[in-house]
Amino acid sequence: MRHAMRGRKLGRTTAHRWAMFRNQLQSLVEHERIITTLPKAKELRPIFEKAITQGKRGTVHARRRVRRVIPNRLLVKKLFDDIAPRFADRNGGYTRIIKLGPRKGDGAEMALIELVDYELGQDSSESDD
Repeated sequence: MRHAMRGRKLGRTTAHRWAMFRNQLQSLVEHERIITTLPKAKELRPIFEKAITQGKRGTVHARRRVRRVIPNRLLVKKLFDDIAPRFADRNGGYTRIIKLGPRKGDGAEMALIELVDYELGQDSSESDD
């Protein structure tokens, strides 16, 4: 029995699961919204929110802790310099999960996970200079 066992295994080994979450974290920092399955989105949310909380601290130690999960220096810089300051006055709840319905191929429940301040049509990588 799995009494008091938290987290989903998602049909993967521990190493595969962490590699998948690292990839999804990098995509979420880069694009600020991604489409994935609902169980993956629910497992990704607390990991990403803890990374933003570390970004709000802004210390060298916090950067090193985030670098364990997100190895790309440019994405860590974006998290600390662009994303985290936008949530300076917010105490948690940085992401939202929107259910999209079943996937056509296998019927898996799909979801969109995005930052709560994400605005459609305004991509952070584009600039109007």
